Amino acid sequence: MTATSVQAEKAALPGVFHVWLGGALVSQLGDAALYFALGWAASAHGGLAAAWVLSAVALPRTVLLLLGGAVGDRLGARQVMIVGDAVMLVVAVALAVVSGAVGTPLVMLVIAALVVGTNDAFYLPSAGSMPRRLVEPKLLPRAVALRQSGTQLVGMIGPPLGGALVAFAGLSAAAWIDATTFAVVLVVLMMVRPRFTPPSPGQRKHILREVGEGIRVVVKTAGLGPVLLLVAGAAGFVLPFTSLLIPLLARGHGWSSAGAGFVVGAQSVGTIVAALIISRRGILARPGMVAACALAMVAVGQLIVGFAPSIPVALAGGLVTGTASGVFVGHLSPLLLSAAPDTHLARVQAILSVIQSVTLLATNNIIGSVANAFGPRAGAVLCSAVLLTCAATGLASRPIRRISRPA
Repeated sequence: MTATSVQAEKAALPGVFHVWLGGALVSQLGDAALYFALGWAASAHGGLAAAWVLSAVALPRTVLLLLGGAVGDRLGARQVMIVGDAVMLVVAVALAVVSGAVGTPLVMLVIAALVVGTNDAFYLPSAGSMPRRLVEPKLLPRAVALRQSGTQLVGMIGPPLGGALVAFAGLSAAAWIDATTFAVVLVVLMMVRPRFTPPSPGQRKHILREVGEGIRVVVKTAGLGPVLLLVAGAAGFVLPFTSLLIPLLARGHGWSSAGAGFVVGAQSVGTIVAALIISRRGILARPGMVAACALAMVAVGQLIVGFAPSIPVALAGGLVTGTASGVFVGHLSPLLLSAAPDTHLARVQAILSVIQSVTLLATNNIIGSVANAFGPRAGAVLCSAVLLTCAATGLASRPIRRISRPA
């Protein structure tokens, strides 16, 4: 280990990053609670109505992400986030007032979902680029890992919080809580000044040309394309395992919903622990190789869960899956930010999100069809086989193998 890497491990993350991250996580918690509350309120209108509301979030978010990334690079991530939070503060207050007065008509839920999805398309790429704008390159892996652990924790707490709020006080309460979190993060963003801002382009181009430039940068930047493809492949066969296959496996074994929840929780705990360790110690010297090996361990964990004879064995498999996933994401995510040019940070984050969304759209249906035709264990085998193939491809890829830790 070099003296530089030792100093990077000992150096403290800047206070401005902690301030921003605290505000961002508070806002994410409110969003997670409101998202669950919207889905719950929509389910009162029937399954098709609930699907409409959730799709009204996902569709504009996916379609507009590339445009949102270009806007973030053109106007500045902080400015885009301030506008986005201000818009959502108004929307959350309006949703709270209207739902408190007239209940939860379906048209209101769909309109709110469309606004949330559209706002996300512009907000998420800018938010994803903020660690690079707030910390030194040598501290970026730790900063990204700390954000990852916080996001995982919010993902565990948010839905139960939304359920409790809806149960005791209805959608209006969840919307008021979300409005409060947007007010908090607005104050935080007013205080935060990014230490590293992209240079202003000498001449503005048409926004669609700037979108195209982002795609060209991903293709031409050494190592960036293979990393994006590896992350996309992993997302396509890791995320559906949690949301789709674990419930099916639990039902097949005759386990309760609580048992399935414990397995998912074990996976989340493993991810959080791995992320916290990376946030404290940093990443290893050859992050590409480490990430590929971690992906292979994810596949092993999935097989353990898929063929577990009892819940304790499934819990162990979930812990392996989550820990390895945390190591994989913790080693590759900062590399995406490090490799992207300063002028294209938000666009690279947007392209990553689009690739993941499109991949998930396909793999959710593929895995679900396999599970329906041959059983959930076959779905687990499919996920493991694809992840092992991705891991082997990563280890065989010279750009992946040669990736080194940021200096």
